[in-house]
Amino acid sequence: MSHDTISRWLKSRCFRPKDLWRLVETSIDKKSPCVLIADDTLIAKTRSKKIEMVHYQYSGNEHDVIAGISLVNLLWHNLTTVESILIDYRIYDKDSDGKTKNTHFSEMLALAKKRGIKPEAVAMDAWYSSLDNLKSIRSHGWVWVTTLRKNRIVNRNIQLNKLDISEEGTLIHLRGYGWVTVFKFIGSVQKSVSYLKLKKRGMTYEKSII
Repeated sequence: MSHDTISRWLKSRCFRPKDLWRLVETSIDKKSPCVLIADDTLIAKTRSKKIEMVHYQYSGNEHDVIAGISLVNLLWHNLTTVESILIDYRIYDKDSDGKTKNTHFSEMLALAKKRGIKPEAVAMDAWYSSLDNLKSIRSHGWVWVTTLRKNRIVNRNIQLNKLDISEEGTLIHLRGYGWVTVFKFIGSVQKSVSYLKLKKRGMTYEKSII
């Protein structure tokens, strides 16, 4: 199939998030244990001078602010088969709809629950670790796993990086939310330090690498 044929097909279709769900719904085993993974992607448009929905945003790949179209993505990850499927997405364009990335994130989670998905946890990076988002996940009866910035204030006005975190995890109080368990990981590249925050069901938890 030629490039022109593919281009004409793409231009002839208006592909919306609900269309994506129709395509993948039959592949989602709602009885299998799963997690939902939220992340965003920036499609670089550095050579484009004027395109709708293009904004200057930070790119993790480029380690700089570049022009691009930002997508907020929600993946379903099967813990049994280790299969990941994109089930929802939103285009971040606050100028047109007034919605932030956090608003899109919250709306996609609510829709996932409406569709009958019951994750063991919701995993996301520090960008989505605001109190509003954490409380939104809790309102669905779900648990979550996320990273924390080292200067986040916990317990009685203490920065996270000032605490001694045990290998088994340390129970801390997240101001405005409640008690959570934190793990500390030291990366191999430039000995970077990451703090993994885990909200537990009751007093038991399981830790797994996704």
